[in-house]
Amino acid sequence: MAKTPKSNLYEDLKRQILTMELDPDADLDEASLSEKYGLSRTPVRDIFRRLAGEGYIDIRENKGARVIPMNHSTLRNFFLVAPMIYAAIGRLAVQNFKPAQLSDLKQTQERFRTASQSMDAMAMVLENNRFHEIFGEMSGNVYMQPSLGRLLIDHARIGHTFFRPRNEDMRRRLQLAVDHHDGFIAALGAHDEDAVVDLVFEHWELSRENMEMFIAPQGLKADAFVGGPATQLLEKSS
Repeated sequence: MAKTPKSNLYEDLKRQILTMELDPDADLDEASLSEKYGLSRTPVRDIFRRLAGEGYIDIRENKGARVIPMNHSTLRNFFLVAPMIYAAIGRLAVQNFKPAQLSDLKQTQERFRTASQSMDAMAMVLENNRFHEIFGEMSGNVYMQPSLGRLLIDHARIGHTFFRPRNEDMRRRLQLAVDHHDGFIAALGAHDEDAVVDLVFEHWELSRENMEMFIAPQGLKADAFVGGPATQLLEKSS
């Protein structure tokens, strides 16, 4: 499908939010975006409404649009529910995936691996996000996919430190994350739900400490939420 100014604006804003080129809570200037993309105000507002529906931006009455913020409450909720949703999506993906989706997942993993080898942090953020988006598509569940999509926005933004390793241990964990993706693909191919769920928790634990580097200034520790009642309930049910 040919790109249009409207689709370019949509994709660019999504990318800039995921890669933190646009900071959380940043205001979006409707007039300057209209001029930059050669659009009238109406299609720009259409894009704003679409992105708001997907959880990327917040439209405030009489104040305009802003990038969806991240605060103590949103981060707390993220750490409470992310492992549960990822595990449920994983089980549904095993049950419902189509061969073309598995092929798409493999191609995304190749791009992710290439980005990890060249330490291209921006590409890693986007390819990792796409990898987990495909899991949502594989689930085929209209209730879970929007929840996953909203989680992935903050996961991408919180996880930036993970894709910018500063020491050998962080580099080792990044490589393990790449290997986990291969494990997900193998488990899907084998239709092994339990293996996928086990990997979800391993994958989550791997990145959790790096996420704490992002949120420490706000005084929030993931340990306060991960491993708590919600996660324990999921582990008992799996």
